Amino acid sequence: MQIIPVSQLSRISFLFFFFAILSCSTTSEWQKAANAGSTEAKLMADIGFLAHDKLEGRAFGSEGETLAGAYIAKRYKLLGLQPKGEKGGWFQSLTVKNPSPHGVEFGTASAPGSLTGRNVIGYMDQGALHTIVLGAHFDHLGMGTMGSLHTGGPAIHNGADDNASGIALILELADRLKSNKKFNYLFIAFTGEENGLWGSNYYCDHPTIDLSKVTAMLNFDMVGRLNRQTNSMIINGVGTSSDWPDLVKKSNVYKLDIKTSESGIGPSDHTSFYLEDIPVLHFFTGAHEDYHKPSDDVQYINAAGIDVITSLVVTLIANMTSGDKIPFTKTKDPDPSTTPKMEVTLGVLPDYLYDGKGLRIDGVREGKPAATAGMLKGDIIIKMDGDDVADIYGYMKILGTFHKGDKTDVVVLREGNEMKFDIQF
Repeated sequence: MQIIPVSQLSRISFLFFFFAILSCSTTSEWQKAANAGSTEAKLMADIGFLAHDKLEGRAFGSEGETLAGAYIAKRYKLLGLQPKGEKGGWFQSLTVKNPSPHGVEFGTASAPGSLTGRNVIGYMDQGALHTIVLGAHFDHLGMGTMGSLHTGGPAIHNGADDNASGIALILELADRLKSNKKFNYLFIAFTGEENGLWGSNYYCDHPTIDLSKVTAMLNFDMVGRLNRQTNSMIINGVGTSSDWPDLVKKSNVYKLDIKTSESGIGPSDHTSFYLEDIPVLHFFTGAHEDYHKPSDDVQYINAAGIDVITSLVVTLIANMTSGDKIPFTKTKDPDPSTTPKMEVTLGVLPDYLYDGKGLRIDGVREGKPAATAGMLKGDIIIKMDGDDVADIYGYMKILGTFHKGDKTDVVVLREGNEMKFDIQF
């Protein structure tokens, strides 16, 4: 099944519905909207609430994060899930002392300088032997004081794609998987992902179910921008089980152009479960120019694309066998000691879906060396400082050799023609 653009008439009807729910003033009204209408309308209702300005970007430990968590818990309840957090509730609290992306220390009590966030956990007990964890993070960057790529002053970062889209998808899965009795399903909305996988790390250290009964963890992070022309997306982690490649191929009856990577290590919450020797998959529709900026907002979401990805996941789970756990395979993961330390940046966003030679640019940051030199989105970097650039890893290796003040040249392919740019770091 191909993704077909919504007709003008249905688009008008959808937009009318969507802007009507935007005017809802209470969480309960959003809940009603999220349980009514078409699948796309329900997805947009969930994303619309989580990415609303009132939540001020859902930063870890903020009031907006608390409101988002409460919304997700109510959605879990309406979907018939059982609470699987602490003390029989929906939430698992984690307090971080002296919070920063490095040197994190988890505690149990509030103290000066500490912040507390909450994972939101629901369970569907099907009486099965094994459980599949379905996860997505719901925190984002708040006003953009940490991790933002925005060049202006503080502004609300709504994170519609990153990662309200993933939360909407797992809520839809909670509805569609009720008829699949092969597995039990644990739904986790993680907090603190943007700070360094805090929520998933904490959960794996303090699980609320027996992790030895978990056969797989499926993670959904930035699944809201499926390209309407190419239908291209990425599934990371296919090397973490020998079963994954055939399952992914067999389940793709939706004509999606799926690129895969093997490693179970990546910048999202599946990593925490992979390190517990659990097979993982990470579903991702690609980076874009609005990544970690205030412009990552609801009007750019492809709800039809989320619908199709949800169908792919339902089909994949239906194709899994419910007997023995699927085998775990340790992948060849990056060695942190060999990762180049970047003193400078070119200011480009890589196209992670590009699988040709070189590094294709998916975005250029204003005011950075690439933009100053005249490089554009769509350019393919093939040489840097006279050396060939085979892929993103080759690019990073070369970039790691430069220091502030250095000069070099970059050769790109633009519409089939080679162009050379002088770069000043």
